[in-house]
Amino acid sequence: MIGGGIKAFIGAIHRHAALMDNHIELVCGCFSSNPSISKESGKLCHLQDNRVYGTYQEMIEKEAQLPENERMDFVSIVTPNSVHFEPAMLALENGFHVVIDKPITFTLEEAIKLKDKVEETGLILALTHTYTGYPAVKHAKQMVTNGELGKIRKVYVEYPQGWLASDVENQGNIQASWRTDPKRSGKAGCMGDIGTHAHHLAEYITGLKVTEVCAELSIFVPNRQLDDDGAALLRFDNGATGVLMASQVAAGEENALKIRVYGEKGGLEWLQHDPNSLIVKWIDKPLQVLRVGTSMNSSVAIHNSRTPGGHPEGYIEAFANIYRNFALTVMAKMDGKEPTPEMLDFPGVEDGVRGMQFIETMVKAGYDDTTKWVKFPNSPF
Repeated sequence: MIGGGIKAFIGAIHRHAALMDNHIELVCGCFSSNPSISKESGKLCHLQDNRVYGTYQEMIEKEAQLPENERMDFVSIVTPNSVHFEPAMLALENGFHVVIDKPITFTLEEAIKLKDKVEETGLILALTHTYTGYPAVKHAKQMVTNGELGKIRKVYVEYPQGWLASDVENQGNIQASWRTDPKRSGKAGCMGDIGTHAHHLAEYITGLKVTEVCAELSIFVPNRQLDDDGAALLRFDNGATGVLMASQVAAGEENALKIRVYGEKGGLEWLQHDPNSLIVKWIDKPLQVLRVGTSMNSSVAIHNSRTPGGHPEGYIEAFANIYRNFALTVMAKMDGKEPTPEMLDFPGVEDGVRGMQFIETMVKAGYDDTTKWVKFPNSPF
């Protein structure tokens, strides 16, 4: 692991998720840019002293020199956005697979370079767009793929939060301080942090690609440097349209992610606040509420479910599904076997490039009052 030290929130989440299925073992880490914090964090993870490193460069180079049965197989990068590209590229160059938190890089240009390196090396890169790990979301995608809703016409996706409703970045909140700093976060604040989740969820479930956006970005908290709120009209490559909203100043909201997808025959609705339920609405039939573990019986939902019906499949389990499917794919490759479609169902480098295209397009459209519709940059894949 790179990043995720004792004061970091997301590092512990990654570790819990990665270790849940006993396919993955934490063997080494550089947990902080401060070597003493890295060492202290490594002790808490019960790592050997010689496998806790002061810099990620030292870790990757020394791990590459170890015998194949001792060195790490992949690296998980859980740092601020500005420290995604260089360790990921160094890991790939030294023959290591990569898991990386979203957004994949600091800039679109870096994302394209990573994609080229993944293709050159044949290594595997997973991107932790957590919400696509929920069994109900995967079942929704399967329903759309099977044509059960007919041709998709309309998509509404929203992600309101309230934790940045005041200037907490100036009150000692570490998570807020880097997310609102353009030198560490990148061009976008709210849209880079949670807007990319909403965009990815819409494309994942529908299988469609956003081609154009008409957007507005706002900064509500005085002296904040990056957007904390925004909305966009969407155009998809099949002619469907949509609306995307993301806000981190929606006071009182937690993580109220919600998506609705409508086709010619019916629609579906999923909310992260009730992740085990998928609401399906039909033109000519009664409304259905499908439940994980009971009435949700697609192979992909079953593959990504852990508990009997009636037990909630939560955020860490969704995270764990990404790690498990990634690990199963890596192990299949190691054994010279072909991964199954269920194993390959995790976000990859292409999703990372799409996310950076979304950020670039939203920033271009969102602050330009003279611009109505802005096309996505040409896709490199």
